[in-house]
Amino acid sequence: MASMSRMVAFAATGLLTTLTTLTTLTATGGTASAAPLAGGVCTSSVPYTAGQDGYDTYRIPATVTTRAGTLLAFAEGRHSGAGDTGNIDVVLRRSFDSGCTWSPLQVVASGGGDTRGNPAPVVDRRTGRIVLLTSYNSGAVTEAQIMRGEVTAEQSRRVFVQTSRDDGRHFTDPRDITDQAKLPDWRWYATGPGHAIALRHGPHAGRLVVPANHSAAPPAGSADTGQESRYYGAHALYSDDGGLTWRLGFVDDSYDGLDNANESSVAELPDGRLYFTSRDQNGASTGNRLDSYSSDGAETLDRPFAVQPALDDVPVVQGSVLQLTGRFAPLLFSGPSVPTVRQSMAVWRSTTGGAAFVKATTLSTQRAAYSDLVQLGAFRVGILYETGVAGPYETIEFRRLPVSGLLG
Repeated sequence: MASMSRMVAFAATGLLTTLTTLTTLTATGGTASAAPLAGGVCTSSVPYTAGQDGYDTYRIPATVTTRAGTLLAFAEGRHSGAGDTGNIDVVLRRSFDSGCTWSPLQVVASGGGDTRGNPAPVVDRRTGRIVLLTSYNSGAVTEAQIMRGEVTAEQSRRVFVQTSRDDGRHFTDPRDITDQAKLPDWRWYATGPGHAIALRHGPHAGRLVVPANHSAAPPAGSADTGQESRYYGAHALYSDDGGLTWRLGFVDDSYDGLDNANESSVAELPDGRLYFTSRDQNGASTGNRLDSYSSDGAETLDRPFAVQPALDDVPVVQGSVLQLTGRFAPLLFSGPSVPTVRQSMAVWRSTTGGAAFVKATTLSTQRAAYSDLVQLGAFRVGILYETGVAGPYETIEFRRLPVSGLLG
């Protein structure tokens, strides 16, 4: 591993010396400010700032790189405040220089007074088409009301898919796939949030896998309302035809109150197994992160979700996971690193396929919350994450990290 680190560092240094010098950019003309690194290469930019472009707050980042090399940064544009319900659009900005500058904001799915969000994008490896799953509910209802079963089917959570064939310039209208994605006794539902994956290895190569979560109704005769955290569970969706049709994969339906799997992320390990990491929504077991594996392309789990103690510093929050390419490349995880508050975004690495993690770097000590990781070629990783000084939802920043600095 040490020799590999030296090789990557040497290659990265050579790359930096050949890149064209970039000047500091300003947030005008559809671009976002970028902080320069020594030698003129940007280290960070801010594609979304609260209060700009007609939105009170931006939340829930998701990012992928297209076949053409365009970086896409999705988010929720929340019109009326930072809350999770109300008039919310799915928005997008595109970058042609790996996250240094950004195109003007575009609306991918308009809420029209309702809530559209939880973007989970993936690039189909066969066609290059961008496939985007999102979730919906009436803007007049809350997550708590949905979990208690107090809303109509039309008001409740539904699942939609959109596609783009032109590198993210345009997307199709949202198409409802709820009947393929949601069981009748589920109430809450959320795709991702964060990028989904297209499998590279094995008999299911090309399959699109989307991590998701749900809540179930209490059993008949129970005094529970359904709002209790124990009724959360993780599951997966998959498509073998590029997003035209979808099937439910594994369903975590323990509902025992010990490990309450919620928002999840997925990565494909070099051996073809899928690694799932999940937010533990106030489970009784010690720890805020859960994980599991699938050896059959997300159709079933190899074992139930269990606490990952190496990530005990992470609070109750969404996190992202990314397998870097290369036989000996590490698995990365991102999330805040203060267990009691959303603060200090960090990246961990695992050289054991998620069995254990070591913190690789802390980006900042500022407040921070949701994040999504993306690979930027052989030598850089990008992280799109919520952050701010007074609170974690002031901006969504994009940070560029050298792979050599994450290897240890």
